[in-house]
Amino acid sequence: MATTLIEKYKSFFGQLMQNSTAAAKIDETNVYQEANPANRKLFSQIIEGNILPGSGFKNMDKIKSFYEQIVNEGKSGVVMMEHYSNADLPNFIYLLENSPEEWARDMASRIVPIAGMKLNESDPGVRAFTEGFTRVVVYPTRSQDAMRASGATEAEIEEEVARAKKINFAAMRAMDVCKKRGQIILVFPSGTRYRPGKPETKRGLREMDSYLRLFDIMLPVANNGTWLTINTVNPESMLEDIVEPAVCTLTACDIVNCKDFRKQVLATCPEDCPDPKQYTVDAMMKIMEDMHEKVDAESK
Repeated sequence: MATTLIEKYKSFFGQLMQNSTAAAKIDETNVYQEANPANRKLFSQIIEGNILPGSGFKNMDKIKSFYEQIVNEGKSGVVMMEHYSNADLPNFIYLLENSPEEWARDMASRIVPIAGMKLNESDPGVRAFTEGFTRVVVYPTRSQDAMRASGATEAEIEEEVARAKKINFAAMRAMDVCKKRGQIILVFPSGTRYRPGKPETKRGLREMDSYLRLFDIMLPVANNGTWLTINTVNPESMLEDIVEPAVCTLTACDIVNCKDFRKQVLATCPEDCPDPKQYTVDAMMKIMEDMHEKVDAESK
């Protein structure tokens, strides 16, 4: 029977909170946060109990080629992944870490996801789970939009915009350092988990166009199946997500040369297109959506 994350793993939370050392407030000095090994181990135990046999990667050869181009050829690489649940990143890393292939386990150690500051600041329990993974923290555009919609004063908005600029500038520098030492950035281009009936939550953010300019190669990854889903009764609480064991399939799409892809897409962009950046990001998202639908059809 399905239950919530907090209900099913209540016994874990005391230990997670006790282990927690991550900052509760993000500023430009702490955007790069190393994984907490103790909490990583606890999260791995949770995944192990919920990711069913048959879970794994499709097109592993593409993932290996992506890895080799970064490690052996010195290219900078970004993984773009569909986002359905807060288990997406943990599943990806868990499956790599438990691979019999040495290169896959090494790749797992190089993954650095981009995380919204909400994961650190919203709830101590969420922060304790989140810190199981190395990450670069950013101030998402959606958070600024939400503040404007909340009726904040102009002075409050200006202060928060200034804070966002400092955090995101520091995050860009941290990403550059990661690239230079052979780490692999992972991004959820929608910026939020997909909510059924709300197609806007699956659309890529226009800011993702900047990643196409920052990296040499991109690996789009389709995501089918998840053991952790948004609780429709309390969708804003990550700890109230519903846990139900499932087969999880992560499918690598063809590796994309970022510069060439962006150039080719923009060549097809209509002259009257109001937002070429969004047009480019939409084309990138379609790669993952098409693969997602293909895998879904094959499974049926």
